[in-house]
Amino acid sequence: MTTIDLGLPNIGALDGVPTTDEKQTAKQYTSDNEVRWCPGCGDYAILAAVRSFLPELGLKRENITFVSGIGCSSRFPYYMNTYGMHSIHGRAPAIATGLSVSRPDLSVWVVTGDGDALSIGGNHLIHALRRNVNLKILLFNNRIYGLTKGQYSPTSEVGKVTKSTPMGSVDYPFNPISLALGAEGTFVARALDTDRKQLTEVLRAAAHHRGSALVEIYQGCPIFNDGAFDVLKDSEEKERRIIPLKHGEPIRFGVDKGMCVVREGLTLAVRKVEEVNEADIVVHDETLEDPAYAFALSRIGEHNLNYTTVGVFRSVNRTAYDDLARNQVATATASKAPDLQSLLTGKDTWTVA
Repeated sequence: MTTIDLGLPNIGALDGVPTTDEKQTAKQYTSDNEVRWCPGCGDYAILAAVRSFLPELGLKRENITFVSGIGCSSRFPYYMNTYGMHSIHGRAPAIATGLSVSRPDLSVWVVTGDGDALSIGGNHLIHALRRNVNLKILLFNNRIYGLTKGQYSPTSEVGKVTKSTPMGSVDYPFNPISLALGAEGTFVARALDTDRKQLTEVLRAAAHHRGSALVEIYQGCPIFNDGAFDVLKDSEEKERRIIPLKHGEPIRFGVDKGMCVVREGLTLAVRKVEEVNEADIVVHDETLEDPAYAFALSRIGEHNLNYTTVGVFRSVNRTAYDDLARNQVATATASKAPDLQSLLTGKDTWTVA
């Protein structure tokens, strides 16, 4: 991949967003609205992680904004003591794009679900990622439509029996990580709602990335899709199934780290360490420009959860859309003062007799 020098300064992820010397706490990020999710919903764990993590950024709360679409996850802005907007179904990335581009003094977060983001909002999501807009997108994936009471979603597995698919779904589901990488997302990661430590690490990395950062979070819905991720939370099963990614480290997992990921032709495969040469074990590199490696990682295990890769798949530097757009505006206004009348009566206008 060719890197183009656009002559722009090296801008950090949080540059331009006002900071505070005040020591902040999770309580300060807690609104006085009653949290109205079902008991046992994974959204509670995600909310707690975000509230606890944000204070360490040292940003002023009035310069943090959460934009959501429609769905259970989209109640999120009500429960944060920051600015926020409960917007239109599927359109949160589009609305957040306008906000991010026009307000460089804001840290803009999008909260969405698998139905909101990948069905009616699929087009908006992929273009926000393609453009590399400076947004942090949290995609809560519970593999079901929860707010509308249990229809299958774009991430429900084949054969899923729901109210809208009484004989089982015949749709092949999206893999959100593969989709984001296919759209050239510059930061793509996955976390589990119940793993507070790993979720916080991923959120921290996303916050410090300038450009689009998508974090898929496996989130349990105990009412309409109970037990969907139980195998990843069981004390015995999770060690065998979860493949944690650590930049610069060999990809090993399982009991006594006895399993590993190796290259096989053009793809990646899971093998026992004792069956391969140590040199063949893949060392994770999230900074590779070519997304093919990260894409191959995203295909391990697929939807059956036999193996589930978590952590940061890709984190590369590319100038954010916001910075490019503002640079064009600055260049245009520096060379010529804005003149609305000249624009309206420019060369593409005609006088009709």
